[in-house]
Amino acid sequence: MATTEDREQQGPKLPQKRYFRQRAHVNVFSDMIFEYPERPSTQDWSKHYPAYFRAPSSESIETKRAASPETEEETLSKRGPAASTDGTNCGLTKDQLAKVEFADIGCGYGGLLVALAPLYPNTLMVGMEIRTKLVNYLQKRIEALRAFQHDLLQKQAQGADVEWVDVRAKLSKEIADLANPHDPSKPELHDNGETERLAPGHYENIASMRINCQKYLPNFFDKGQLSKIFVLFADPHFKRRKHKARIISSTMLAEYAYVLRPGGVFYMITDVKDLFDWNQKYLDAFPLFERISDAELESDPAVPCVVNSTEEGKKVARNKGSKHLACYRRIEDPAES
Repeated sequence: MATTEDREQQGPKLPQKRYFRQRAHVNVFSDMIFEYPERPSTQDWSKHYPAYFRAPSSESIETKRAASPETEEETLSKRGPAASTDGTNCGLTKDQLAKVEFADIGCGYGGLLVALAPLYPNTLMVGMEIRTKLVNYLQKRIEALRAFQHDLLQKQAQGADVEWVDVRAKLSKEIADLANPHDPSKPELHDNGETERLAPGHYENIASMRINCQKYLPNFFDKGQLSKIFVLFADPHFKRRKHKARIISSTMLAEYAYVLRPGGVFYMITDVKDLFDWNQKYLDAFPLFERISDAELESDPAVPCVVNSTEEGKKVARNKGSKHLACYRRIEDPAES
């Protein structure tokens, strides 16, 4: 039987999905227990992005302020852009200036995040999922990928010739042709992440959270904080009485518009034509979103990942199914201009 020392010498290992299977349907209206902040400024991101944030110390900013008086402007600058102006303690250290900009709603096993991480190495992204086992799987996957990258960096520091992956060049060869789904016989993009080559960002910019976005999304993000929101292969909730649980509705679009900044992009893709028509109807009718043309999407490097990199998208490709994609831009609110 292998000892703990033997397992450590074997290096990091990616988790296996067979140990994290969970039924696809979850009642989003049930009273489940979640951890969520009272407001975005009180969310501690340090446990999700340790390379970007320091954990709040036991000595709060308010305690430091009492010991060493300073101006209100100096105090707010130390709290970072997420600080509130009502005098409440947001628990941020002065280096916590980064903010999450991409949110994958219902991220599943995290295929999209793993694909986007090296493509946008300086952008923080979070996968938000309601199913516990899938969140645990993705977090272990991210930790393993970070460990692989750490080992490669150590080898490079010791003089070894370690290859870097040119993610953008690799993605530029992939054409998101919806009429001809990705050929399953060809190598899949970012199937498990880079374990033998160094990747930009080293997967330090992605994380997973267990949360019910249909209840608590505004608790995590400030107004206009996000630049991209992804809703990919969402649960179709076929029964009419279940339609109220669909992730795209007039109510949810109001919340997406609140956290998505003007100019930000909302990505939606599904293999269910009825659901696509439903989503498109609500998005077209919502005054703060406008459809992005297919010609413009051809230059968007995130689109190939949206189409081909999720586990659900790969399953659709294997079954030679159709994928229906629509992307919308958040426009300025005339009432605020």
